[in-house]
Amino acid sequence: MMSHLLSIDSLSRDDIDHLMRVAAKMEPVAQRRKVTRVLEGAVLGNLFFEASTRTRVSFHTAFSRLGGSVCDTTGFTFSSMAKGESLYDTSRVMAGYCDAIVMRHPDQGSVAEFASATHVPVINAGDGPGEHPSQALLDFYTIEKEFARQGKALKGAHVLMTGDLKYGRTVHSLIKLLSLYAPMRITLVAPPGLEMPQHLIDRVSKQGLDVEVRANLNNDFSDVDVVYTTRIQKERFTAEMSEGFNLSRDFTVHKAFLDQHCNQSTIVMHPLPRDSRPDANDLDVDLNGDPRLAIFRQTDNGIPVRMAIFATLLKVEDQIEKDLRDVKWFVPETVGVDDAKY
Repeated sequence: MMSHLLSIDSLSRDDIDHLMRVAAKMEPVAQRRKVTRVLEGAVLGNLFFEASTRTRVSFHTAFSRLGGSVCDTTGFTFSSMAKGESLYDTSRVMAGYCDAIVMRHPDQGSVAEFASATHVPVINAGDGPGEHPSQALLDFYTIEKEFARQGKALKGAHVLMTGDLKYGRTVHSLIKLLSLYAPMRITLVAPPGLEMPQHLIDRVSKQGLDVEVRANLNNDFSDVDVVYTTRIQKERFTAEMSEGFNLSRDFTVHKAFLDQHCNQSTIVMHPLPRDSRPDANDLDVDLNGDPRLAIFRQTDNGIPVRMAIFATLLKVEDQIEKDLRDVKWFVPETVGVDDAKY
């Protein structure tokens, strides 16, 4: 089994299936019905050198729900890297303090470089436009759960990926993961200049995915099972790209698009954050409350999946079920006011 989680490339289909099974065991703890302390005494180093809310707090929560404690670092300004410390030195120092390390960094390949200096498990929480493997795992877990609820099979599924497919690291990891479960159809729709890298298309096509590229969303997608849309990563644009860039509504997922071009069982996903400002043309807020919108179920699923990653890396996954106890505090039946009870 894996010693780090740096890329989907390091995982086999058996590894992913194992993590999905462990995540299912974590559901009672993630849903606040049970408590476990299998990582009591363990310390997580949560190193985020790029902006994050959901991912950072999700990893923090997952480790805490396993009984561990967490040390957080956010941004370069207050880190020793601002003084010129190398990734190697930072890695070796943090490994002396922590039992597991989660790292996000703006430069592609930096987390792998960091991990090369230590035997302490390192998890890539995003390396620039590179990968985000834990997000792909929770996305896959969400797809499996949504399909199970609808009585659908994963084999032969049709997934539409749209938005920023060039800089959106979540889609890079997800399309690699899905290629392990071919046959499957993938349709790619991106604004000009933000297309999926050709080397990724070539790779997953060789692995059995049926990949089609379309120019916009004004097509018939009535057989699409999952719409996976991403925010435009303007923070990664060059000055030349930023000048005059304006996203057309032709690339926006909203209720009218779903009603006119998709079907009533289509699942809508987004790695978040979504830009909810009116002129952003990201995933539209007019889908709030629509049962097809799975984005909050998706974020909730991040907790059991990340708990499964920690438990597997630290080799305590077989102890979970023996260690469960009932919670003693009040837990609401649903977390959000618009949440359906599935």
